[in-house]
Amino acid sequence: MSKVYLIGAGPGDPDLLTVKAERILRQVDVVLYDRLVGPEVLLLAKPEAELIYAGKQEGEQENMQQVIFDLMLSYARAGKTVARLKGGDACVFGRGGEEWRFLARHAIEVEVIPGVSSALAAPALAGVPLTFRGLARGFAVVTGHSSGAIRWEDYARVDTLVVLMGVHERDRIAQALICAGRPAHEPAVFVERSTTPQERVIETTLGEVAAGAVAVESPAVFVMGAVAALRAELVAAVREETAA
Repeated sequence: MSKVYLIGAGPGDPDLLTVKAERILRQVDVVLYDRLVGPEVLLLAKPEAELIYAGKQEGEQENMQQVIFDLMLSYARAGKTVARLKGGDACVFGRGGEEWRFLARHAIEVEVIPGVSSALAAPALAGVPLTFRGLARGFAVVTGHSSGAIRWEDYARVDTLVVLMGVHERDRIAQALICAGRPAHEPAVFVERSTTPQERVIETTLGEVAAGAVAVESPAVFVMGAVAALRAELVAAVREETAA
């Protein structure tokens, strides 16, 4: 019986793929994968599976999304089992909910297999816990895409703020948050290409980001809040333990 699996591939490291995700990847007939899915993850698919790149380019997102809808529906109706494979978690800014609804409206069975979101993994693995007793009681995750449509004042007082897809708009985002009352001296961290060999961590402040003084490449997770200042201590502790 045909079925579509909405699978979160995690932040990049194949070791962070869930056991269930790996098991399903070894069984499905078709894998529709996004730009942020690493080649090591794709190697887990069975040899005879059809691998289809479904990444979106800037300015072509809506057209490509319709192509993805059509492909999922076509393969499912042909009796194939399909994995819709997305970086991070499919339902965290991955349009997984839209794809689920589209398939449900066409009577196609869907199963969601959650993934480790980069919003959680990237900060933690870089030495920035999103919550910390006495410093951060909670956190928010927001998209930086189309930042002009977001009410940044709603996030100005969140203890820890995580911005995904915000690299290109980082200056404007930081400026808007400072105008809304977030302090310019607040610590901030960018984590580029988390969990991959190309990972790079940039420690800075919100004010430096607002001034355009921070060079960052996409994809990167943007984290700000008092917890960002813990990184130096936590990473130093790991290095000392490794050296011992």
